[in-house]
This record gives sequence, C-alpha cells and structure tokens, in this order.
Amino acid sequence: MTRVLVTGASTGLGLMAAQLLFEQGHEAVLHARSEARAAETRKELGRGAEVVLGDLSNLAGMRAVAAQANKLGRFDAVIHNAGLGNRDPRSETADGLMSVFAVNTLAPYVLTALMQKPGRLVFLSSGMHRNVTPRFDDLNWTQRAWASRTAYSESKLYDMMLAFAIARRWPGVLSNAVEPGWVQTRMGGPEATDDLDQGHRTQVWLAVSDDPAARVSGRGFYHLHARPPNPASLDIAAQDRLLEVCAELSGVALPP
Repeated sequence: MTRVLVTGASTGLGLMAAQLLFEQGHEAVLHARSEARAAETRKELGRGAEVVLGDLSNLAGMRAVAAQANKLGRFDAVIHNAGLGNRDPRSETADGLMSVFAVNTLAPYVLTALMQKPGRLVFLSSGMHRNVTPRFDDLNWTQRAWASRTAYSESKLYDMMLAFAIARRWPGVLSNAVEPGWVQTRMGGPEATDDLDQGHRTQVWLAVSDDPAARVSGRGFYHLHARPPNPASLDIAAQDRLLEVCAELSGVALPP
C-alpha cells in the first residue's frame, strides 16, 4: 500500500485521483482549502479520509499545509493537483502575488521544499504550456495587459520546469509532470473535448505503479505515455532561475 498526498482533492481531477487511489487499495491523504470543503469531499467519497487544510493562495496557508503533512510522516508520493484555471480576472493574494502563479506554481514549490522528501512527485501541467515561454521579468503580470489564458499557460510551463529541475536536483526522487488533457471538470468547462476518464489516471499511475515505464524521472506524460514537452521547459538555466525566483518570493529554499 502506497501513501499519497493529493492537493486540491475536494473536486475535479484531484477528487477523482483520490477515489482511484482508494479503489486500488492505497492510502490517500487529501488537501482541502477549508473544513467545509473537506466535509464535502468525504461525503463525495462516501468514506472518511485524512485531510490537511489550508489556502494555497497565500504563503501562510502553504506553510500550514506542509506542517500538517509533515506531522503525518513521510509520504510515498505527492500529487500537486491544486490549481486555478484560465478564465479568471487578474487578482492578487494576501502576499501581493498574482493568484494564478501563487497557487499553480509557488504552492507546489513551497510544499516540495518544506515537506519531507517523498519517493515520487507528480506536477500537474497542461497542454497549454506549449504556447508560451518563461517571463521571469513579469511573473506578477504588472507590466503586461492581463491575458488569463497566457498567465495560466505560463504557470503550467513553470510546473513542467519545476518537475524537471527537481528531478535533476534530487536524483533519489522520481519527479514528473502530467498533461491531463482538456476535460470536463469545473475548471475545464463544458466545452472540453478530452476523455475525462483518462484525466486522472496518469498521475495516479506515476505516483504508485511499479511499471518500469512509471518509474522514471524528469519526463512529461499524457495519458500514460511520455510526451515531449515544450523545449523551453528543458532549459537548465531557466529551471534554475525559476527555483531562485520561487525561493526569493517565498523565503523558502529548496533543500539540497
């Protein structure tokens, strides 16, 4: 039995991943933003489950989730599923950071840096990461006219870069990224055309499977198959710059 933390597990792909983990006989610890969300999740699952609580849009919430997770002990895997979508207006967190970047990119960085090292890390990216390049000069979108799809796409490129950077830095941890496809969740919307049943399976497979194809590191995946990522995500200097920026913004350094 494998023990997995799933962030953003109160709805959508995170909830589906948790359900699949339980069905396969694994232990899933869920993250929810509030106790009300946690209660809804337990009801949806039809079972009790360990839940860590915290709002990943702010640094205090990120630290709180990491602290609660560490009290539960080391996890075999973490699925960084929590995220904001590509339709929202620009907003800032309590820390003055652009919300999409804070939740989609900085939160998985902070949790990874503060939690005990798991055996495996799975970062949720998106096919939209292919359409952009890193913009370290304006991560906070204060110099550009707001474009929600571009901001989201950039955050998902950074998730791909985080997965690859950590794969390099931590050779003892299997760190990969997943494109779940455009599926009909609350985030994806009713127009989505990809197979919803496939949307959560790859991240669970990467988190728990003994299949040699899943026991790799520094790869991007789509529907159980490796898929070449945006070449920009493979730039080592850019990966290292992203880690530096995340450390500067959060005050949390990635352990060696």
